[in-house]
Amino acid sequence: MIKLKEAVIVEGRYDKIKLSGIVDAPIIETNGFRIFNDKQRQSLIRQIADKRGILIMTDSDGAGLVIRNFINGAVGRDKIKHCYIPQLEGKEKRKEKPGKEGLLGVEGVSDEVIIEAIRKSGAEIIGEETQSRAEITKSDLYALGLTGAQNSAEKRKKLLRELNMPDYLSTNAMLAALNCLYSLEELKDML
Repeated sequence: MIKLKEAVIVEGRYDKIKLSGIVDAPIIETNGFRIFNDKQRQSLIRQIADKRGILIMTDSDGAGLVIRNFINGAVGRDKIKHCYIPQLEGKEKRKEKPGKEGLLGVEGVSDEVIIEAIRKSGAEIIGEETQSRAEITKSDLYALGLTGAQNSAEKRKKLLRELNMPDYLSTNAMLAALNCLYSLEELKDML
């Protein structure tokens, strides 16, 4: 079990159950899209973010991205760290059929995948030394031909597919995810 400084924000109760066996930290559910109208829960998340920071861990599908972006807009960005679960095809054990996009959510991926994603997110793991690294910038994306160049949108989609990330991420969301997972040198090597 890893102990985190930040509180973890997840979509639902099964995600919370899964994480409670892996992470020693407060785990707050958004209750899916209900977060949009739940002013009290939004206030709670903002208060927790102010006090200890939050780690957003949503599914890698479209719904997870919408919830992540909503929370990102409701809380100061300097208080948020993002944990991205890779896009892995499959279905959760408790479900009869896969979800609409056919991807595993937080509850369906292995403990090892979750721990690896948390480590790459830059979350503060108590008792472990974290290594800081220079962030990838928009200028770096431009220099690598991932923005502002002919076929840059195609290159971004290809890169995102190669990295098992949602291929519909905006440039800013992709940049945030890349900074959680890779150094500039690793990105250059992949390209």
